[in-house]
Amino acid sequence: MVCKTAFLYNEDFLKYDFGSWHPFKPYRWISVLDILEKKNVFREGLVDKILSRKASLEELLLVHTEDYIEFVKKTSEKGEGYLDYGDTPARKGVFEGALARVGASIHSIELILEGRYKHTFNPCGGLHHARKSSAAGFCVFNDLAVAARYAQRRYGVKKIAIIDVDGHHGDGTQEIFYEDPTVLTISLHRYGIYPGTGWYTEVGSGEGEGYNINIPFPYPVDDESYLYAFDEIVIPVVEEFRPELIILQYGADSHYSDPLAGVGLTTYGYREVMKRIHELAHRISYDKLMVTGGGGYDLDITARIWSIGFITLADLDVDVSDLHDKINIGSYEARFDARDFINKIKNFLKKYYKNL
Repeated sequence: MVCKTAFLYNEDFLKYDFGSWHPFKPYRWISVLDILEKKNVFREGLVDKILSRKASLEELLLVHTEDYIEFVKKTSEKGEGYLDYGDTPARKGVFEGALARVGASIHSIELILEGRYKHTFNPCGGLHHARKSSAAGFCVFNDLAVAARYAQRRYGVKKIAIIDVDGHHGDGTQEIFYEDPTVLTISLHRYGIYPGTGWYTEVGSGEGEGYNINIPFPYPVDDESYLYAFDEIVIPVVEEFRPELIILQYGADSHYSDPLAGVGLTTYGYREVMKRIHELAHRISYDKLMVTGGGGYDLDITARIWSIGFITLADLDVDVSDLHDKINIGSYEARFDARDFINKIKNFLKKYYKNL
């Protein structure tokens, strides 16, 4: 029997450590695994824990430049300074930790496209700020982009959709695929915070025009408004694009109480996002769905969101009521009724998509 869903882990994830003072905590995946094990999800016969492999230098070169890879390697060996302008410290071990995190996303592609699993979850992936030749925003190498290119080059996948629900704009992923019509990138995020990009008029260029979509919320929104954007824009666009593989960046910092982003989602909203993408993958991408983590700077909230997400992804009959927010916050801090704004974006995109 082929298990439906795999949870990928590697102790070297912990080497991706920027220091105790840093908001990015390398051990978040351990908290998720603890919750899942306490709920006995790995005894259901439908899910597995998989020890993931590291990325090779050749695999990193699918996206990143040789000079940049060498810079990261040498700088992290010294363990001094920063890999960017001040957000991403070059501590010893970071290079090896980055190889483990990217490797888990590549391994996910192998598991899915070789038919061993339908879905995978790499909680330590989703490093969407990294560009071809630079680090940014706690992200050293862009595992989403490397995994997509790996799927194309090794397995011949022609069309891939990357959907990013992190609270911050997936600017690195956008930049890498901005002129590429074979990879549809969609980012829903809080606008006006780091990195300051991702307005809805940024739609790609050249042959890639229309294949980069941003849904930027200038103010916090509630679950209902967020899911309205999914139903009115994300799902019909992906349906029309018809990817053979879907990659979901499931960053937890869109939660209403995240200290660095806070789009306005509750745990209930996150669960509904996973349900929608899960169902979409079953309908249009032959079940092929790779999920990663991403941002999330409150440890308890992040662990609960990713645990609920994994259980939903695996379609397990497991009680998650204790993991949800104590009440369905709904419109908590929703100072902005987003529907008119979402409809404005939808109308703007109609020149690219007939389904809208």
